[in-house]
Amino acid sequence: MKSILRTGTALSIAVLFSGQVMAQEMLQALGAGEGQVSIVAWAGYIERGETDPAYDWVTSFEADTGCKVSVKTAATSDEMVALMNEGGFDLVTASGDASLRLIAGDRVQPINTALIPSWSTIDERLQNAPWHTVDGVHYGTPYVWGANVLMYNTEVFGDTPPTSWNVVFEEMTLPDGQSNKGRVQAYDGPIYVADAALYLMKHQPELGITDPYELNEDQYKAALDLLRVQRTLVGRYWHDAFIQMDDFTNEGVVASSSWPFQVNVLKAGGAPVASTFPEEGITGWADTTMLHVDSPNPNCAYMWMEHSLSPKVQGDVSAWFGTVPSVPAACTGNELLGDAGCATNGYENFDKIKFWRTPTAQCSTGECVPYYRWVSDYVGVIGGR
Repeated sequence: MKSILRTGTALSIAVLFSGQVMAQEMLQALGAGEGQVSIVAWAGYIERGETDPAYDWVTSFEADTGCKVSVKTAATSDEMVALMNEGGFDLVTASGDASLRLIAGDRVQPINTALIPSWSTIDERLQNAPWHTVDGVHYGTPYVWGANVLMYNTEVFGDTPPTSWNVVFEEMTLPDGQSNKGRVQAYDGPIYVADAALYLMKHQPELGITDPYELNEDQYKAALDLLRVQRTLVGRYWHDAFIQMDDFTNEGVVASSSWPFQVNVLKAGGAPVASTFPEEGITGWADTTMLHVDSPNPNCAYMWMEHSLSPKVQGDVSAWFGTVPSVPAACTGNELLGDAGCATNGYENFDKIKFWRTPTAQCSTGECVPYYRWVSDYVGVIGGR
């Protein structure tokens, strides 16, 4: 694991959800750019054409603004939180299981949407999303969103794609006649407990799980038990997208939760992989570009947030990573994404995705198991406990 949630942050989340956190004063006017901006981002989110010359949304920004972009790639949400806690960065592309922690921990500042001209073009489903909006105050700019898909080897599964997550949760013989043991992976992040809970919603309905991020003690124990079974099957827990791609290419991995990014890159390279949405449903992420509370380059940071909302950038990012744009205008006329790209990447599946968010002790059903428990217990599961 890359990092562990600090107790102080867990306490801050409790305060946040009790409505006692006051918004800081947001920036009121933009000045000249500082000449640079540093971004903590998921792999593949900030491209300057080094991997593929067609995918470059950094070079034009630097030329237009004079703000040089530097990127620190993070492999997990916990790593993003740790990096933002350390400071020295301007922006982070935070998923929902990190964004509220960053707000509660006073690591990010409110966003003045009046300073972002393209704010009005954002998908209405995302403008006031609960993972970046608290008491009507916005703490970031929506970037892109997507699903945690089931990636599988087409040579192993043939013409019949897997329809259930059971291929990674339960020992079985796969269509090629071999066991799945040692040939599957799971995500190396505590939020993956929600994937187990989502699976149990369908296969053990008597548990009464209605939300995979709101689990009582019995529901949580059942999810951990399922994850312990999975531990006997998993060859590697993945968090590095490029290592997972190598595992599918060279190490005999044939099924795993994954991101569309890995699927797209592997398919482009000719690898025999595809992805599917299993019958139990999927978790996913809606990522927000958030501004550090002590950002040393806030003017360039605001310029980047505006740039990130252009239909061209939104479409290019979504084509590269397999995401859905936060700006619907990006769904038409983008050469890389194509007019069918948004539909292919799941634009109409928004209501079907259980988006990542931080589990809290106080939840809609009463008392739930908070995130710090997910962290320590998932470390235990990976360690064989």
